[in-house]
Amino acid sequence: MKLDYHTDAESQPRQYFAHSANGYGKWHKLAEHLTSVSKIAKEFLQGQSGAEEAALAGLLHDLGKYGERFQARLHGKDKGLDHWSQGASLALRHRAVAAALAIEGHHIGLQRGSKDSLRRLLPGNLSAAVLPGLALSEPDLERLESLAARDGIEFSAPSSFVLNSWAQAVSAMLDVRLLFSCLVDADFLDTESHFDGDAQEKHPRPEGPRLDPSAAIAALDAHMASLHAVTEAQIAVRKARENLWGAVMHAGLAERGVFTLTAPTGSGKTLAMLKFALEHAKKHGLKRIVLAVPFLTVIEQTARIYRAVFKASEDNFVLEHHSLAGLGVEAEQQDAEGASERQRRLLAENWDAPIVLTTNVQLLESLFSNRPSSCRKLHNLMNSVILFDEAQSLPQHLAVPTLAALSHLSAAYRSTVVFATATQPAFDTLNEAVRKHAVQGWQPIEAVPEHPALFAALKRVAVRWPEIGEKRTWTQLAAELRDVDQALVVVNLKRHALALLNEMDGTESEFHLSTNLCAEHRRVVMDKVRDQLAAGLPCRLVSTQCVEAGVDVDFPTVFRAMAPLDSIAQAAGRCNREGRLNEQGRLGEVVVFEPDEEAGWRKRFPTHNYYQATQVTQALLKLHDNNLDINDPEVFRAYYHRLYNLNDPASQNADLTRAIQELDFVEIAKVYRLIVQDAIQVLVPWVSRHDEFLELRREADRQGISANWMRRAQGLAVSVYRTNDGSPAWAIPAKLRRGGVSDEWFILEGDFYDDTIGLNPPKGEQVFIA
Repeated sequence: MKLDYHTDAESQPRQYFAHSANGYGKWHKLAEHLTSVSKIAKEFLQGQSGAEEAALAGLLHDLGKYGERFQARLHGKDKGLDHWSQGASLALRHRAVAAALAIEGHHIGLQRGSKDSLRRLLPGNLSAAVLPGLALSEPDLERLESLAARDGIEFSAPSSFVLNSWAQAVSAMLDVRLLFSCLVDADFLDTESHFDGDAQEKHPRPEGPRLDPSAAIAALDAHMASLHAVTEAQIAVRKARENLWGAVMHAGLAERGVFTLTAPTGSGKTLAMLKFALEHAKKHGLKRIVLAVPFLTVIEQTARIYRAVFKASEDNFVLEHHSLAGLGVEAEQQDAEGASERQRRLLAENWDAPIVLTTNVQLLESLFSNRPSSCRKLHNLMNSVILFDEAQSLPQHLAVPTLAALSHLSAAYRSTVVFATATQPAFDTLNEAVRKHAVQGWQPIEAVPEHPALFAALKRVAVRWPEIGEKRTWTQLAAELRDVDQALVVVNLKRHALALLNEMDGTESEFHLSTNLCAEHRRVVMDKVRDQLAAGLPCRLVSTQCVEAGVDVDFPTVFRAMAPLDSIAQAAGRCNREGRLNEQGRLGEVVVFEPDEEAGWRKRFPTHNYYQATQVTQALLKLHDNNLDINDPEVFRAYYHRLYNLNDPASQNADLTRAIQELDFVEIAKVYRLIVQDAIQVLVPWVSRHDEFLELRREADRQGISANWMRRAQGLAVSVYRTNDGSPAWAIPAKLRRGGVSDEWFILEGDFYDDTIGLNPPKGEQVFIA
C-alpha cells in the first residue's frame, strides 16, 4: 500500500519520520533516529558528568520533526521550518542549558548563552527564537511531547549538568562545544548510516583504526634503530638525541596534564614528541594522538616521517586533515572508485584515527567555532595526547583564551597537551590571566628538564651580530653570496627576496622560496635544494620565513635579516643541522644583518607585532654587549618576558574579549582567527604542472568548480590577501558549479607566473601574503 506522510495504513498508528527514503525506499523513523543519536552522544561522553545531558540532547534535538508541517516538508509540501527550537526549549525546562544551546545550534550553529538569549527559548517566548524567514514546525510543545511519548520516548532531567556557571567563560563555553560536538557527530553518523543503508537496515560507516600503543612503540623503536644504523650525524649529536629519547620516554610515564617539550633544532624533536605521546597513551589508555603544526611545509614533512614509521600499519593509521591532504602520490595510487580517499575524508570529518596530523588553524579555530561541521570532531580530543609543534607560532593576541581552553581540555577531559619547540615561549608568565578563564591556569611541566645541556651539547652555529648602525644593501649582500658556495638567506618580506634576487646572477645554483610559489612548486624547489646540498654542489637559496619552522634542510652558512629572536633561532636551525662541520672542528655560520631599507616598520617588517618583537631582540642584544647566545634557553625566557611586558597579550584583542564576556558563540567564531587578513586562492599555470592547470581551468570553465575541484587545485594555488579594491585585474573569478562565481577562487590570466619567483602580477598589484 502506498504511504503518505499521515499514516502507514488505515489500520496502523501514525508513524513519524526523521528523514526521507534512502536509495532502497526505506524511510528513517523519527523515534529510531532520536534514540540512536541519544545513545551515540552518550557513549561519546561516557565517563564524563555530562553523559546524561548528551543523551537528553539526542532525544530532544529533532523533537520538532513530530510537527505536521515537518512531515509535509519531507514530501516537498512545506519549507522554511525550524524543528530544533522546541527541543531546546524543553531542555531548558529541565535546566540543561548546554543541551539547549547544542540543540538550538545543531543546524544553525551555536548562538549566545546570555540570559536574554536563553529567555527567548522559554515556551512562552519561543516564536522570538525563530530566525527570520523560518516558522516553527509545531508551536505546541505539549503535543510534541505527547507524540514522542506515544513512540516510547520520555524526557527526564539529568542527575548532573555540563554547565553550572559561566564564571570562567572560556572553560564553560568549551564544555558547551564538546557536548555540541557529541550531538552533531552522533546526528551526522546516524543520518549517514540511514542513507547508506538498504531496504532492511542502516549501514553505519566502518570505525577508524584503533591505537595500539604497544605495537606503535615497537614500530617506532624499530624505525629509530634503522636510522641509527645509517646516520652520518656527529657523535655528540647522536648522544644528545639519545638523551632526548630517554627523557621523553621517562616523561611519558607522568600523570596527564600540560607539558612543554623544549629541545634544540636537529635533536630529533619530531620523533621524540611521538615517543612521548605513545608512551603516555600506553600508560593512561589514551585513544589517539593529534599533532598540530603551523605550516603546511611542516605537516607534509612530518606526514612522510610518520608514514615511514608506520608503513606496516593499516590504511589511515596516520590521518592528515589539512587543505593539501590527499593530493600527493598516495592519492594518485588509489583505486578507480576512490574508496581509500573517500574513507580518509570520512575519518577526517571527526578525526576517527589513531594519529591525526593537522594545522593550528584547523584545531584551534575549531575549539572556538560555533559551526556543526567544525565542532563535530572536538569530542575526539578527549582522552588524547595533543601535540603542538613550533609552539612559538601561537599569536600573542590569542594566547590567553587559547591557553585557557587547552588547560581546561586537559584538566576536565583526561587529555594531555604538549607545547614543543626549540624557542619555548614563557607562557607560564600568563598563568594569572589564564586562571580567570580556566581554574588550572597554565603551569606546564617540562618534559625535558635537562634541555639546557642538550642545547650546549648541540651547539652547531656561531652567530655574527651586526654592529650598531651597520647595514647591508642588497647589492652588498649579493656580492657576499658570490663568495659562498652554499648559503641560505632568510628575509622578512617577499619584496626583499625579489630585490636580492634581482642583484644576483640568475644561475642554476640560485633558488627562491616563498608563498609566491604554489605548494607543489615549493616542494620541488626544496627537493632540488636538498639534492644540490647532498651532492656538495653550489646552492644559494633566498627565502622568506616559510623555510624556518621545521623544514629539514642543512646549510653551512645562513644569512638572516634582523628579526624577532625566535625567528633568528629558527633560521639558525637550518645551519649545520646534522653537526657535520663540528667533525671538521668548526661551527656553522649565522650572519644576522640589518637591511639598508627605508625607515618605517611597514617597509621593513610584515606586521607591527613582528616589528615590536624585533625591537625587543635589539634591546636585548644591546644589553648583552652585542652578543646574544641563542643556545641558552634563559636568553629566550628573558626575551619573552620583555616582549609580554611590552605588549601584554592579555589585553590584546578587545573584540574577542568582549565576545567571550557576552557569551557570544557567533561573534567569537568570527574574531578568533589565527590568520587575521582574509585571502583568496589563485590557480597558477606553473610550467611543470601546466597540463594539470589547463585541465582544472577547462573544468572550471565548462562545469564550474566544486569542493573536489578545490581540493585538487590546492597544490597549484597561491594565497593572496583580499583587498578593498575588489577582484584583481590579472585573475578571473572561477565559476561555481551551483551557479554564480566564487569570491574565494580565481584563475590567473596572463603571463604572470615565473618559474623562479612565482606569482608576479603587474606593478602595483603586490598584495601577497608575507
